[in-house]
Amino acid sequence: MTETAEPMRVRAAVYRGDDGNRLAVETLTLAAPEHGEVRVRVRAAGVCGSDRHVLDGEWRVPLPAIMGHEAAGTVEAVGPGVRGLAVGDHVILAWHQACQRCGECAGGKPWACTRARSNDSLLPDGTTRWSDADGSAVYPYLATGAMSEAVVVPEFAAIRIDERVPFDVASLIGCSVGTGYGAVVNNARVLAGESAVVIGAGGVGLSIISALRLAGATPIVAVDVSEAKLAEARRAGATHAVPSGAELPERVTGITAGGADVAFEAIGRVQTMQQLPELIRPGGRAVFVGLPPEGRRVEVDGLLLAYEGKTIIGSNYGGLVPARDFPRVAGAYLSGALPLEDLISARVGLDEVNEAFDAMRRGERTRSVIVFDD
Repeated sequence: MTETAEPMRVRAAVYRGDDGNRLAVETLTLAAPEHGEVRVRVRAAGVCGSDRHVLDGEWRVPLPAIMGHEAAGTVEAVGPGVRGLAVGDHVILAWHQACQRCGECAGGKPWACTRARSNDSLLPDGTTRWSDADGSAVYPYLATGAMSEAVVVPEFAAIRIDERVPFDVASLIGCSVGTGYGAVVNNARVLAGESAVVIGAGGVGLSIISALRLAGATPIVAVDVSEAKLAEARRAGATHAVPSGAELPERVTGITAGGADVAFEAIGRVQTMQQLPELIRPGGRAVFVGLPPEGRRVEVDGLLLAYEGKTIIGSNYGGLVPARDFPRVAGAYLSGALPLEDLISARVGLDEVNEAFDAMRRGERTRSVIVFDD
């Protein structure tokens, strides 16, 4: 079905880099969807640490940028050639917009596509559909720009889901929850009965813990500096909660009887990434899920790594195949196996976006979600 669409005005959170780490809510022009594209009315958008990396100068992106990349909403217009979606469909946005044609995509690894333009904040054709009051281009962060009342994305980047999934929950499946789930299921391939440790009990870390519980891992050791977050980790399924500290390897070794089968770092902090191989037993897997600032190097003992047969796994977007994995996660939520509402600590309006990031910097919230009015 094809709906005729015209350019429209939308309010969006824009980062221009000239006011510290602050965002301004501006009114922009969003062009109509072109061939193979859809326009999605955003109903909820998560406030993610990847956005904070940009605002705090740790990652570079084209400016001005519309921030946000995990979102859910409804299709409100479709461009020519769209066959798999219709107006009114509930969808989750996938920020890694793979080319769909290369060997990696054909082999079921769209996250490994090197032709994707998402990291350039461009749609697959190398352009943007947004412009400001002066007519200048504005770039959607990670080709999504989810902190906007509406977005235009390729049809394949809007994954239809069951309408019973609330939009705030669905938005997190698009990044933090999907990444955590995928790190466990796709990257580490955790088996029932394996022991696990998770460093960092923020949104992604809690998602990893929930997925570990779903996979039947035991024990599950959560590590964080915050007692409040450790309490959240226990609610998510951690069997043990351990404060961060120099004695961490000894404590994990004691709990897991020799080291965990698999360990996850969900912060992106170089010091804890370097510590991860110390927490696993010989033959174990260490999974880097958190993303550090650009240019930071992680040092490991190469001889010990080889001698003990340990594996380091880099997790990019949880190895997700969105069309396959988003509905699976949504189904697990609907069955009660993944209580994802517990991850949301605050629901805010678009005008409160700076306060949401400030709360993240202070470590006060698990996940803030921007909820848009109907």
